[in-house]
Amino acid sequence: MTLAIFDIDGTLIEGSTERRFWRYLARHGHQGPRQVLAYLWFLVRYLTAYGAHTPKKNKAYLFALKTERVRSLATSFVATEILPRLYLPTVQRLQQHLRRGDTVVLLSGTLEPIARALADALGVQHVRATVCRERDGRYRAGPPQVHPFGAVKLELAKQLAADVGADLQQASAYGDSKHDLALLQAVANPVAVLPDPPLLATARGNDWDIIAGRDSPGVLPQ
Repeated sequence: MTLAIFDIDGTLIEGSTERRFWRYLARHGHQGPRQVLAYLWFLVRYLTAYGAHTPKKNKAYLFALKTERVRSLATSFVATEILPRLYLPTVQRLQQHLRRGDTVVLLSGTLEPIARALADALGVQHVRATVCRERDGRYRAGPPQVHPFGAVKLELAKQLAADVGADLQQASAYGDSKHDLALLQAVANPVAVLPDPPLLATARGNDWDIIAGRDSPGVLPQ
């Protein structure tokens, strides 16, 4: 069994799904003083713990929102805001993997409801994304229970490979950022997609596959 792991933000879609989702929530009346104050409180409370990565950890804009309502909104959001903005070259690669019978997974720091809705739209079964804390059917304001970011992505990929009976060292992985390096360096076929400068330098230095244009992404290696 061959595994193909795809990041979402910057890889399957240019830019951040969560920033767009926050604006979507605001437009639909789901952002108010409680969410704003919770978000600001998180920044102050956890700055020492997370430093420069505090904004990435901060999902407190979901505070007190009903989890089922957010999941429903995420499904509509992906259909209207994300699917029209997918980055075609990477989506074509994902479709090639599916046609070849590979086990495809979306592994991303975006919210799990967003990642799941996108996976369903793309015909992908496996998702590992950010799982936020909740209680009594509503989101809490603390750090997420699971946040695939940096080295955590690699650990989650190892767990997934073990769960599905795949060899991570024979896998393909697609990412756009230096924060994806731990995972990309662990697989047989790393692919840099619209890479940031540190990832671009590493990809070029190691002769990795790079997707950075609008043309056909080519054929998967056998």
